Amino acid sequence: MRTRAVILAGGEGTRLGVLTAKRTKPAVPFAGKYRIIDFALSNCVNSNLFDVMIIAQYRPHSLIEHIGAGGPWDLNRDFTGGVRIFTPYKSPSANWFIGTADAIQQNFAFIKRGSKELVLILSGDHIYSMDYSSMINYHIECGAELTMATIKVPIEEAPRFGIVGVDANLKVTAFTEKPASPPSNLANMGVYVFNREALDHLLWQDHERRDSSHDFGKDIIPSMVASSGPVYAYPFDGYWVDVGTVNSYWQAHMDLLTNPPAFDLYNPRWVIHTRTEERPPARMHRASEISDSLICDGCTIEPGAKVIRSVLGPGTTVKSGASVEDSILLTDTLVDESAVVQCSITDKRVKIGSGSKLGGKQPDNVVITMVGKNSIVPAETIVQPGSIIWTDVCETDYDSKILPAGAYVQTRRKVYEL
Repeated sequence: MRTRAVILAGGEGTRLGVLTAKRTKPAVPFAGKYRIIDFALSNCVNSNLFDVMIIAQYRPHSLIEHIGAGGPWDLNRDFTGGVRIFTPYKSPSANWFIGTADAIQQNFAFIKRGSKELVLILSGDHIYSMDYSSMINYHIECGAELTMATIKVPIEEAPRFGIVGVDANLKVTAFTEKPASPPSNLANMGVYVFNREALDHLLWQDHERRDSSHDFGKDIIPSMVASSGPVYAYPFDGYWVDVGTVNSYWQAHMDLLTNPPAFDLYNPRWVIHTRTEERPPARMHRASEISDSLICDGCTIEPGAKVIRSVLGPGTTVKSGASVEDSILLTDTLVDESAVVQCSITDKRVKIGSGSKLGGKQPDNVVITMVGKNSIVPAETIVQPGSIIWTDVCETDYDSKILPAGAYVQTRRKVYEL
């Protein structure tokens, strides 16, 4: 059967704080050189699925620029599939997308073009490697109208997810979206295979309901399960993480630095494709110290600098005597001489001034400190754990050289940059 993949990439991602102040969540950088959406896109092409739609909404500029014509994923095709990006448009019958199902419904005229019999619906904000072709074959063998990928999560995290109940044959018998007291730890991954005709019918039914939030997890799936439709669970036991919070984003990076890593970026049979910046090779000077870290092209680690359990994005510079530990520094971050960065995340083009201290290590609990895009931490400034420096902050925006734990600093200027 022929399948069209649809990636939902319109999420605002407010729980990621400064990282989504100027971009949608799927466009947030990950592991230095990638964007989060690269994982869903690479899963598609590695599964021999080359007909991909991306539905965007919130601040899509970075996403659109990153995807381009789809060349890095071999998706720059005109007649045999390719990638197309759809955004909301204003008309008498269309408006901003209300929920995930509404985003699909408003674009269904485009989704059902051609003779695709199955629709694979994906979230663009998860980190994992998965062969979708195996799931599609499973869907066909089960005679399902909907197959949903599931994974077991720690029970204490289960309230964050849709929880699935199944019988001995993995037919879905119950579904509850984000229950306060979850009956199990079998979680919905947000990966769905639908028969196109069944999906069309379900979406129109949901569209007519005035009390619906038009969401797959809250409305479509519970309704389908309640009507005893042929809904099956597809069990997945690999690495998968929803990087929807600051802590999960940070932890997913730390998972890359263990030995062996919890998630393998180096599998030659399952390449994660991306649009790579042209940068010179990374340069590590003789007296620098680097351990358990990912260092991208264009980085410079000067003599006497230390980088421990950290991820450095392209063009990042760590000057002499500076130290970076348990942190994620995105593109073109500068850590000036003798500065200390611990348990922190910095967005692009951040400058950490000389002699300053950003964040800190907690004995029992990791509290992440964040600095937004284009911001500056002045020299000799102490920013205590959990503080947030918003985007475009400059030296004159600070009232003190010491920011207490949980402090918040934002710019006083009007900024026009996207």
